[in-house]
Amino acid sequence: MREGIHPTYYTDAKVTCASCGKTWTTGSTKKELRVDICSNCHPFFTGEASRISISKVRSTASIRSYRSARPTWNSRRPRKNSRVPRTPHRGPGPAARALDALKKAGIENVGQFMDKLNAGNDAVLAIAGFGQASLTAAKKKLRSLGYELPEAAA
Repeated sequence: MREGIHPTYYTDAKVTCASCGKTWTTGSTKKELRVDICSNCHPFFTGEASRISISKVRSTASIRSYRSARPTWNSRRPRKNSRVPRTPHRGPGPAARALDALKKAGIENVGQFMDKLNAGNDAVLAIAGFGQASLTAAKKKLRSLGYELPEAAA
């Protein structure tokens, strides 16, 4: 190496983080260094970056699913000992294909569906396009809304 062209190298250079104040020593051509951010407070090293990106993904996914949700079943809970309301289907419930099958069969509200269910599972499954999975989903939704299913359908 040529003499006189290389800067002085300090093996005990002091590095100070401006964000958190952490100090450590390293080798450098300057005696003292100040950095804006270090591995002690940088989001990538602290794990904060992954939490931020995961929460962004979750919130984006929930917004996307909320926007694409199609109104299907009524989300109102009925009062105890009240008759079944004749309300149209709204809120999450059976798939759109199953709801279309119910509409073609002339069933347009929860009360009419409950009347059909009183006749038994076979009566509901006889509807073209309404299968066992749709029946299970409908029963699950009705139970979550507080409806008591008839003995023949339970």
